[in-house]
Amino acid sequence: MRKISLALSAMMLTMAGITASAQELTMPERWTRSLMYVRPIFKQDTLTIRILGDVMMHSAQIKNAHRGGSEYDFSSYFSLIEDPIKEADIAIANMEFTLAGEPYSGYPCFSAPDTLADYLADCGFDIFLAANNHIFDKGAKGAERTLEIYRRLEAEKGIKFIGLAGNEDELTRSNPLIIRSKGIQLALLNATYGTNLGLGARWPETNYLSARSKMESALSKAKEADADLTMVFPHWGTEYVLRHSASQEETAKWLARNGAEMIIGAHPHVIQDFQMLEISDEESSHNVPVAYSLGNAVSNMSAKNTQLELMATVRIVMHGNGDVEILPLEFTYLWCSRPGGFRDSYTVVPVEEYIGRKEEWLGPWEYDKMVDTYIYVKEQTGIEDKNTKTINE
Repeated sequence: MRKISLALSAMMLTMAGITASAQELTMPERWTRSLMYVRPIFKQDTLTIRILGDVMMHSAQIKNAHRGGSEYDFSSYFSLIEDPIKEADIAIANMEFTLAGEPYSGYPCFSAPDTLADYLADCGFDIFLAANNHIFDKGAKGAERTLEIYRRLEAEKGIKFIGLAGNEDELTRSNPLIIRSKGIQLALLNATYGTNLGLGARWPETNYLSARSKMESALSKAKEADADLTMVFPHWGTEYVLRHSASQEETAKWLARNGAEMIIGAHPHVIQDFQMLEISDEESSHNVPVAYSLGNAVSNMSAKNTQLELMATVRIVMHGNGDVEILPLEFTYLWCSRPGGFRDSYTVVPVEEYIGRKEEWLGPWEYDKMVDTYIYVKEQTGIEDKNTKTINE
């Protein structure tokens, strides 16, 4: 195990708004963790991963995007953050809907137009997370049709999907999904606490956090593949609560003890706090970062705190000597503006970039709501932007 000094550990935890304990921490041998940006790191030796939370499709969104006939336009959704999505080597989004076909529907049983998945692929997303409580909203037929669209996108555009499988081969290939980019090998696993509706058929199948023997087997496969980083994306937690639950923490610790090296969650529809877990055994200890919830990526929700979200950025450096360096998680605050707020359509706004630009909003009241929510959630969760600046309205 390679040791990391207390000063650097404290700096890493402070970035996440957490106080470090006064002891020496260790990391897996294949990791080193640079905790200060002391030099520019060029793209060719760095793998950048960006992750967004719940992409939802409420009835109001379907109506707003409809252009007549079978035409739907979602191009406003990520127009302001399309560059960082496309610049990432790997971009990941949680797909909290089915593609079950017409009639399209929102809550409580989601079925989105196929155009949404095509747009997300064209926008730069590379991996779709499908294990969530809504994946069986339209039964086995709806889930199978969702798989058909994902398979088409995989064939046409190279999209990968995890958390949903239609046969044993798909299940094996995606649990975990092993991918290699820039010489760095990743193992990715996606699972949900449950589904709103059950299935009467063997297939399709999703992954359940409670199925621990299957989860343990998938994490063991990641170890056998000698992954440089094993990431788990759990769909879990209590909705609308800004702090994680005891159940989430227990699950996170179990995942970490069984091989998860980074955990990034979704489902609560709000941002939840960040925690650095220290996992110890008889021989050593190491740290596992846990972002309990990134919130909604895009939705029609307007309840307290539901429009504020995070984009997580993971950077992994492959040095010339073969050492792999995992940089600290970076968080960027985003705001899902509803029609009449920033524009007349749904638009994800990078908060820091648009602070002080109130005059650009169609509805100044939503700007005020964004700023107030941003201040409040940061105070409650302790999560800071990578670059925080003073708010001047």
